[in-house]
Amino acid sequence: MCSGDNVEQNLTITASLLQEAAAAGARLAVLPENFAFMSADDAEKRAIAEPEETSHVLAFLSRQAEEHAMTIIGGTVALCSADAGMIRNTCPVFDADGECIGSYDKIHLFDVDLEQESYRESEVVLPGDRPEIVNMEHWNMGLAVCYDLRFPELFRHYSAHGCNLFVLPAAFTVPTGMAHWETLLRARAIENQAYVLAAAQSSGEGTHPGGRKTWGHSMIIDPWGDILASLGEGEGVVTAELSLDFLLRIRRSLPVLQHRRMEG
Repeated sequence: MCSGDNVEQNLTITASLLQEAAAAGARLAVLPENFAFMSADDAEKRAIAEPEETSHVLAFLSRQAEEHAMTIIGGTVALCSADAGMIRNTCPVFDADGECIGSYDKIHLFDVDLEQESYRESEVVLPGDRPEIVNMEHWNMGLAVCYDLRFPELFRHYSAHGCNLFVLPAAFTVPTGMAHWETLLRARAIENQAYVLAAAQSSGEGTHPGGRKTWGHSMIIDPWGDILASLGEGEGVVTAELSLDFLLRIRRSLPVLQHRRMEG
């Protein structure tokens, strides 16, 4: 997606893309980070944050999941926090009945100084303090968001607790995405012998509000590190079939997870 600062317009686009995914037979869908609202203005981010109990964005995701009988990883949603003036960057998960079965608050916040742009996510977002695993049939899914990708210990925690699938909503910048996005995603898949589903914001030839550009390149990666499907830039849907048999075969033939000798 290339989300802007009009929530209702973003939700309309999201509904269309989820319909497309459902028509393609998807049973699990992952949305990008900030799918419902993208802005460079911290005051606007605070203003659109909703209480979790009454969030119409969460209600939208619940309806979509139930309508399509599809599990939805809801990218991230801006929610109010207990700390006045700060928000949560929360990744919710809704099962095929529309029930919220888990949520994850982004742990690692993007406070960086690149050559031509700087970010201070911690000035408006409270960091999460716990990993989150959700289950869909035989898939144990570890949740992560964007900058979390650079911290392999989070994914090691997930693999140690039985995860065979990682989901990563993201809004990677162009310079960091160009340099590291694919390499990091494939590394997380290979070292943990797990599938990785990475749903990205993509500004393509344009920009998000405030002039921000995002890298895109949503992709699905298998436990061997091969890219099963990807979309370089622009709006669209990426689909692939996941195979538990293939994953188990990889883990049996190259049992690196059993050979670990160091913890922490």
